[in-house]
Amino acid sequence: MTIGILTFDLHLPHARSLKDRRQVVRSLKDRLRSRHNVAITELAESSELWQRASLAIVSVSERRDALERLFETVIRESEEQVPGHLMETGRDFLEGADGGPGGWGEDFS
Repeated sequence: MTIGILTFDLHLPHARSLKDRRQVVRSLKDRLRSRHNVAITELAESSELWQRASLAIVSVSERRDALERLFETVIRESEEQVPGHLMETGRDFLEGADGGPGGWGEDFS
């Protein structure tokens, strides 16, 4: 099992208020959730800036290559939908066992 985390920043030069920014971010989050079944959140570091938003996307898969393809699709769709500039800031992958006998390295009994 692999957990993938993608983070990116959006620069929204046409946003003239927090309301403009929130509308764009909400639309993008809803679209990505519905089309790709991912968990997505806005990071607090840019939540009060008009022209910037930071997002984190998380997904789980059996293989890392499936997550790589998913993240490429998410980046491409985000660039197409958002009227601004997207800068990827990180990709992290946590490789783990299935949690079966001895899989997590701890005894939970």
